Amino acid sequence: MELLTIASYMNKRPVTFRVDDPVAHAVEKLLRSNQIGGPVLDAEKKVIGWISEQDCLKKMIESSYHCESAALVEDMMRTDVLSLPANASILDVAQQMLQPKPKAYPVVDEGRLVGIITRRDILKAIDVHLSACYVKTA
Repeated sequence: MELLTIASYMNKRPVTFRVDDPVAHAVEKLLRSNQIGGPVLDAEKKVIGWISEQDCLKKMIESSYHCESAALVEDMMRTDVLSLPANASILDVAQQMLQPKPKAYPVVDEGRLVGIITRRDILKAIDVHLSACYVKTA
């Protein structure tokens, strides 16, 4: 298989978040976009965190017990974000994604967000390039 990079398959316009976004707003954005999570950016569009559906679900469950809804993205985002360069190999990233987490990575150039790549994107890329190998049955 030729060298495939994530640049051709990443989502170049992902939903992003700010630290001062309310959790309810973040949930709405995730639901509308069908993303499983997204990067939290600072004013210079540098990735400073990540928020996932799982993070939101946890906070919403906690809020339902206490009838609170004032949580912000900064209260629940992860700051230990693994990111990738746009020239990363699809196959190398696929190997990383065999682990339970993460299921999505921000793609950065000098710390600035240029897109995100998900397991689904990786699967699609490999499928496209292996389609000639598939035996078609009727």
